[in-house]
Amino acid sequence: MRNESFSNKLVRLVLPITLQYFMFALVPVSDAVMLVAMDKNAMSAVSLAGQVFFVFSLFNYALMAGLSLFAAQYWGKGDIKSIEKLLGYTTRLAIPIALIFFFIAILAPDSVMRIYTNEQVIIDHGINYLRIVSIAFISEGVAQLYSAVLKNTDHVKISTAISISMVILNVLLNAVFIYGLLGVPAMGESGAAIATTISAIYGAIAVIIAMIVKCPARIRLTCIFKTDMEMRRDFSKYSSALLINQMFWGLGFNMITVIIGHLNADVIEANAISAVVKDLVSCFCYSLADGGAIMVGNELGAGNLERGKQYGGRIVKLTIISGTIIGLVTAAFSYPIVQLVGLNPVASDYLYKMLLMCSYYILGRSINSTIIGGIFAAGGDTKFGMICDLVTMWVFIIPAGALAAFVFKIPVLWVYFILNLDEIIKIPVVFIHYKKYKWVKNLVGKGDLT
Repeated sequence: MRNESFSNKLVRLVLPITLQYFMFALVPVSDAVMLVAMDKNAMSAVSLAGQVFFVFSLFNYALMAGLSLFAAQYWGKGDIKSIEKLLGYTTRLAIPIALIFFFIAILAPDSVMRIYTNEQVIIDHGINYLRIVSIAFISEGVAQLYSAVLKNTDHVKISTAISISMVILNVLLNAVFIYGLLGVPAMGESGAAIATTISAIYGAIAVIIAMIVKCPARIRLTCIFKTDMEMRRDFSKYSSALLINQMFWGLGFNMITVIIGHLNADVIEANAISAVVKDLVSCFCYSLADGGAIMVGNELGAGNLERGKQYGGRIVKLTIISGTIIGLVTAAFSYPIVQLVGLNPVASDYLYKMLLMCSYYILGRSINSTIIGGIFAAGGDTKFGMICDLVTMWVFIIPAGALAAFVFKIPVLWVYFILNLDEIIKIPVVFIHYKKYKWVKNLVGKGDLT
């Protein structure tokens, strides 16, 4: 592990990861922009069908977060063999999860789409998309784990380069298959699915090659089929809370999509664009969470508990500043974005006001993703995030949103406002917990600082 200053390491980690997240966020942007010009129903369908990928990513994220949690500390300690054992164990968990989603997408796409909307034309487009894109679950499942190992072993630039080339390929293939270029027939949402699948397969092959050629932690079949029981217990202890958190938070997020999806077609269109904008402008928030987790985890694993605590404090200050700036920029560009997309007048009005609401949502997302998903997770403090998200989403947001939409039938923009309060109402309790410093722990050695 390199010995370098906080600023140098933060820049070296966060900038490539930001670019990586931004490039991945461009994929739905590419789908939306290209499809909306052809068929707005197809665009809405792909957006809703993408929620299946979102649910899948929750399982994968829990595995990746657990892997990164320990990999960062093992790397700080200089323990390569334990990273290899961890990678093997998480690979064995990831494969069956990917296969389950593969079979759901290929065998029951109609049932899946009906969860999100009752608009038949949107359901039909979504069925076509899901059946074709089903194979991408398998390649994404394992590849994302290997990419996480690259980032945690000082190979973030390689991981980013693979992501950039993967997204460029996806965008180019989108143009070919959606519009029908180079002699290929125009295929609409089916073309978007083909492009996503091909690029996902390419990304999986590329990251596996990078692991073999560059990464000091090797992919070993013995580690996949043989489990270190002590590691399994430790991984389960901290990752189970991550998994429960992701599942119930993700199901709650899907319920928000279900509520919006059963309002009207204009709201669905506006929300699809709003969701893409949220993901684009949140790239720095997520990269700061990832980079912060690696930096803090490295120091904690090396036994530098006080330095890990100091790093956490600096990262928190940075995320407040950056979240505020990003939120204000989003609000400032709301009107140009609406004009660029070119929806009908009703949907455009919805979109403009949704984007204004995103400004406060982005600040909350920035703070919570960095502190809960980055700093707390780096030291194994995973239960707090689970409890916080469960209470926020299932005690307040989902019941209040459902009652507002279907019982009291208040205007849809007020429903949207309520559904986007989850990140804001968590902030006070998150900061109170942060100041207790229960997250300052060495998980791969002895010692804590509380």
